[in-house]
Amino acid sequence: MSDATDYDLSMMLRALVMESNRFLEIFSAAHELHPTDMTALNLIMTTPMTPGTLARALNLSASATTSVLDRLERAGHVVRDRDPGDRRRVELRVLDTATALAATFFQPLAREYSSAWSGMSPDERGVVARFLASTIEATSRVREEVSGTG
Repeated sequence: MSDATDYDLSMMLRALVMESNRFLEIFSAAHELHPTDMTALNLIMTTPMTPGTLARALNLSASATTSVLDRLERAGHVVRDRDPGDRRRVELRVLDTATALAATFFQPLAREYSSAWSGMSPDERGVVARFLASTIEATSRVREEVSGTG
């Protein structure tokens, strides 16, 4: 597909995002998680954060973020720990059981990705990695711009 236009690439990316969302919906429904809860869980897994940082990342009010965290805590996915150096600061942490549960669900997808990419040379993987990194950065810039956080 060496003659793929910007439109073609955009449509393929859109299809990937839609398939990924559908896949996440299955996990969310199976574990009674709201889509916002799933997004929050992914954010907390990615980088340590406070409830305030999560609220900004989700573009939610403090009370809505508290509701998300209450649901995640009740489900046994997240805990709120006090920072030992500053007891006023609360840090969010994903529990090992939640990580293990996610791993069992997402491992088949990781294996399928690995199989799909197995025929790619290191140079081709490098092109794909650059494409994905630049696309993620572009998406992040526009998201920040339209949300007023950039």
